[in-house]
Amino acid sequence: MDTRQLLKQNFLFAGVSEEDLDELLAICRQKKHTRGDLLFSDGDEAEGFFIVGSGKVKVFKLSPEGKERILHIVHPGSSFAEAAIFGNGLYPAYAEPLEKSLLLFFPRDEFLGLLHRRSQLAINMIGGLSRFLRQFASQIEELTFKDVPARLARYLLDLAGDQSSFDLPISKTQLASNLGTVSETLSRTLRKCSDEGCIKVEGKKITILDADRLEDLAESYKE
Repeated sequence: MDTRQLLKQNFLFAGVSEEDLDELLAICRQKKHTRGDLLFSDGDEAEGFFIVGSGKVKVFKLSPEGKERILHIVHPGSSFAEAAIFGNGLYPAYAEPLEKSLLLFFPRDEFLGLLHRRSQLAINMIGGLSRFLRQFASQIEELTFKDVPARLARYLLDLAGDQSSFDLPISKTQLASNLGTVSETLSRTLRKCSDEGCIKVEGKKITILDADRLEDLAESYKE
């Protein structure tokens, strides 16, 4: 893994100087984890934050009954738990790798000391956290005002990008949790979208057949 290039691609550190990158590389630590390793629990003291080098990590909450609700699926190049090193200094959720993963870990005290010395890093950090808040606000809006078909349509369009065919990066059970629903509802929604000619579903492979109809569905709101 080219750690320097990975840091350059992360939105927290985009545009920082080579000297800043040298300082970041000096404090970060590589950690290897397997599927199911508990990285931290809700309420644990935040010892630092992470960037995914390879693999995938789920960040999730648990209800009092133990039901899991996935908040984010973190892919290579993206960071997580960065907000936890501020405020009360506690992790607000749980995190586990979904597969064998290589992570970069930034210890809290060393990183905060670096922010004091390097102003551009602090500015980038503010911008990165603002982006996270916008994404979180968008997620709340979708859960509040849009039904499962609309949320699924938006997810598929965002995942597809310029491609018409792609594989789901997570299981359908995990996708259902990420969309705030259950597996049975997700399966019915996928089947309905397929029957209506919007998509074709072959296992984890999704082919978008009618992007315009899918976009209309993604923009619809609950009645």
